[in-house]
Amino acid sequence: MSTTQQGTHSLAFRVMRLCKPSFHVEPPFRLDPTDLLVGEDIFDDPPAASNLPPLLSSHVSKYTDSSDLTYGNGFLLQHPSDAMGFSGLLVLPQSFGAIYLGETFCSYISINNSSNFEVRDVIIKAEMQTERQRILLLDTSKSPVESIRASGRYDFIVEHDVKELGAHTLVCTALYNDGDGERKYLPQFFKFVVANPLSVRTKVLFPFKIVMFLVYVVQVRTVKETTYLEACLENHTKSNLYMDQVEFEPAPHWHATVLKADELHPADDSTGEIFKPPILIRSGGGIYNYLYQLKISSPGSAQVKVEGTNILGKLQITWRTNLGEPGRLQTQQILGTPITRKEIELQVLEIPSLINLDKPFLVHLNLTNHTDRELGPFEVFLSQNSAHEEKIVMINGLQDMALPQVEAFGSTDFHLNLIATKLGVQRISGITVSDTREKKSYDPLPDVEVGIIFADLCGVRLIYQVVLIG
Repeated sequence: MSTTQQGTHSLAFRVMRLCKPSFHVEPPFRLDPTDLLVGEDIFDDPPAASNLPPLLSSHVSKYTDSSDLTYGNGFLLQHPSDAMGFSGLLVLPQSFGAIYLGETFCSYISINNSSNFEVRDVIIKAEMQTERQRILLLDTSKSPVESIRASGRYDFIVEHDVKELGAHTLVCTALYNDGDGERKYLPQFFKFVVANPLSVRTKVLFPFKIVMFLVYVVQVRTVKETTYLEACLENHTKSNLYMDQVEFEPAPHWHATVLKADELHPADDSTGEIFKPPILIRSGGGIYNYLYQLKISSPGSAQVKVEGTNILGKLQITWRTNLGEPGRLQTQQILGTPITRKEIELQVLEIPSLINLDKPFLVHLNLTNHTDRELGPFEVFLSQNSAHEEKIVMINGLQDMALPQVEAFGSTDFHLNLIATKLGVQRISGITVSDTREKKSYDPLPDVEVGIIFADLCGVRLIYQVVLIG
């Protein structure tokens, strides 16, 4: 759509979009020659089907004679590819068409002199105006077009990488001297809308660290050092998109690896494949999912810099259409859950597979210092939420267990002696660590459910599954 300032001008702009043609497809109504002579039921008889080619060769040859210039065999399939309907012709664009984000807008602009006299000293400007900015595409101020003869024209091509959605205006202006020597100014505007070719939906997944003990599983804690990012791409265009690359660029201190469904291990991109076949996302709503494994790449003290940030990285997407026209998109920064690392972390390493009533058992624990300074000494005890709360699983022996200092980014393992006083599925709760020097208590260990049994009940041992619920 173009608009021009009111007034009589010798010059006028014409804008034509430069884009590749499309295939001319004729939905065919063609037949295989053998279908004219026999039916499909002949293949129900294997001996007859095996003798079919030699029997039909003489009959089919006269139907498929390439020297027939009367087009009498035009309704026959000469080759299996004829069923696709490609005529071998290309069709030039019949309209301005849709323009999508990430494409390169290329336009052929012609300024025509429709008057009967020559115009001189023509200064031409072409600018792309969006909602946020105005980009200069062409400016002949330093070298004006000397003259455009009567009924003549001056042509040029402009290109613009489309990086914004919404309304765009191609502004073409000309400053020139007409036949009377009068200096005139011609502005002309061509408007179009940029649409989104793809929608990218992401989901950040935090896996559970699974600890296996003999006959049960304990989900100990959420591991944020390893994160999974799922990206779903949906095609909103009217043509197929062939994805050359969908690469995740991680933020500092993160390392990304793409995972594939048909591989047991993360795909290794270091093999240096020369050619990777593109992934097809079909037109009109086709989707494809990508899965990336993200790991913190900087161990030790560098991990402190990651704390509090929730930026994971961004996706770089490149594709081509049916005839190879390229497109490129970059997503905004993808955010995850901020990593808030605890100063002190207490976790379960091992619990006995069998816990007998009124008999002590040892729980293997680990205490980790995530800071860059030495902490401790510590005390480990069972905290009580209320005075009337009855502890089913309690410490056997001294109620406070002393632990030595833990160095920066270090850890220590220890065993806590517990005893259960009731049968059934019971909770181990309230295991708390306190820094005796700083007089500071840390968050208690998440509750763990365990099954308490008799040592032997009619010769049958009962085993419960242990799961984390806290």
